[in-house]
Amino acid sequence: MIRFLQPEWLALLALLPLILIWRGRRGTVAAVEYSNITAAKTAARETRSRFGCWAKFLPVLAGALIVVGLARPQLVHGRTEVEASGIDIMLCVDVSGSMQALDFKLNGVPTNRIDIVKSVVSKFIDDRPNDRIGIIAFSAAPYLVSPPTLDHDWLQQNLDRVKVAGDMGVEDGTAIGSAIASGTNRLRNLPSKSKIIVLLTDGANNMGKISPPAAAEAAKALGVKIYTIGAGAEGQIPEPVKDAAGNTQIVMAKSDVDVDLLKKIADTTGGQFYRATDTDSLQTIYSQINSLERTTAKVHKFEKVKDVFAWAVVPAFALLGLGVFLEQTRLRRLP
Repeated sequence: MIRFLQPEWLALLALLPLILIWRGRRGTVAAVEYSNITAAKTAARETRSRFGCWAKFLPVLAGALIVVGLARPQLVHGRTEVEASGIDIMLCVDVSGSMQALDFKLNGVPTNRIDIVKSVVSKFIDDRPNDRIGIIAFSAAPYLVSPPTLDHDWLQQNLDRVKVAGDMGVEDGTAIGSAIASGTNRLRNLPSKSKIIVLLTDGANNMGKISPPAAAEAAKALGVKIYTIGAGAEGQIPEPVKDAAGNTQIVMAKSDVDVDLLKKIADTTGGQFYRATDTDSLQTIYSQINSLERTTAKVHKFEKVKDVFAWAVVPAFALLGLGVFLEQTRLRRLP
């Protein structure tokens, strides 16, 4: 990249066209005077030097180059390094069958919970470019979608592939304790200032060998803070299910979020519990968590600067020298 240290000199370039106009109006100095110039015109057309057409522009071009040199052009080689912010996050997302429930809306159209959650989580990831973020999906057991990483493009690609348990051919259920334990295990050895789990579920713990309170105590001991989100509307909600013939039908099912358990997990680790009953509240919750857990990323900028004014000044003096040479030789005027 080329930049100018004193760019105000470049304003002088605006004067060069005025100089050309002034010289054109003034005309050239006569070398020989004639009482009748008809013969001189004929001779001029026959003997005009090629150099004569453009040699008058040499001083102007040289002046432009000198102005550029006065503006101190510099060749800059730079790079920027950004350190991680010091916050590592594991996003634990419930993918049990009930996440297909149609109690959320997108642009007024009923949409299943998992698609809305993936959309909101994707924006949360985009809003934190300097954090290491990982994803764990869980149903009857947790599975790793992505370990904590700064490669958020790769993270987003893996998030897109997340589906509910039935579509992935894994056992259905809700193993909250196992999900917390898995997330904590991924964070425990990272040398970060702050370690966070954001756990979203729409049900109650009914699977897994580790109880959620025990997993929360272990997370607390390892310095991991847990934010819990209970997703889903209250009461009876529409949910697609497949019958014995494989046909999908919409049935009404009761939402059974274990609010007390999620509050206890958050309180144990110093986090917070949130309740999301629609798309807007879910977006607000992730935005609040995003604002609560912030730290400034360190940015290191390196520049290597080289002055290159000689690239303009040396050709300028060469053009001036060429102009003087031509005036004394090929373009020399008669006395």
